[in-house]
Amino acid sequence: MLSLTVRSGAFAPYLSATSYTVASQLKPLVPGVVSKADLMILDLKRPFLCRESLQGQAPRTGAAVTAGLNVASRVRYAHSDIKVPDFSDYRRQEVQDATKSSQDSSDSRKGFSYLLTGATAIMGAYAAKNVVTQFVSSMSASADVLALSKIEVKLGDIPEGKNVAFKWRGKPLFIRHRSSEEIESEQAVSLAELRDPQLDSDRVKNPQWMIVIGVCTHLGCVPIANAGDYGGYYCPCHGSHYDSSGRIRKGPAPFNLEVPPYEFVNEDLVIVG
Repeated sequence: MLSLTVRSGAFAPYLSATSYTVASQLKPLVPGVVSKADLMILDLKRPFLCRESLQGQAPRTGAAVTAGLNVASRVRYAHSDIKVPDFSDYRRQEVQDATKSSQDSSDSRKGFSYLLTGATAIMGAYAAKNVVTQFVSSMSASADVLALSKIEVKLGDIPEGKNVAFKWRGKPLFIRHRSSEEIESEQAVSLAELRDPQLDSDRVKNPQWMIVIGVCTHLGCVPIANAGDYGGYYCPCHGSHYDSSGRIRKGPAPFNLEVPPYEFVNEDLVIVG
């Protein structure tokens, strides 16, 4: 019998065996037999190829050896004859010379980078400003709504001592043409008597004309003009009395009647809003 002490894994590709078993009570079991036709004569004189032997035969540089069980042994050589591409067209003029240090031209290159970054930031800020402006303008009031935000009133149509109501921004607007007696009476009122202290001169631009919003400061009712204990405005809902300057004098209202913004165009025309 031929016996060899070898690594079984190395000869696995060269050997094949067949075995079969016959189940019978008359015959004993026969072990498997290697066919002579399938047995290959090994050349023991040929050196066994392993990783170490291949590495010794390979060049010292530019090669890599791969070997192992059930792995095809191969030697891979580096392609040192390939030319490196020239990237000069993509490099800046300041760094074309490989013998010069890039620190010599760093200031100019940084300046260009800063300029490009700053220009991009300015353009981005301008674009963002336009977007925000358009977004805010889309939420603002339309032209027809803005047209109702101001009204013009001809003062010559209001007689002395009378009050006329207008509609402004969905609220009643009272414009009162005060007489000289009313003006003197309101200017003589002491602030100590008032719940919401305000001088008459601080509530009017022209003493003859008192302009207030006709909404009671208690619960939002509409008071009646030329009524009440003080001859100004009276809220019949809860009994708040205002004088001809629109100041609360009696009742549950906590504040004076609101004075809207207005401007006199001339002696006969006022714009409210």
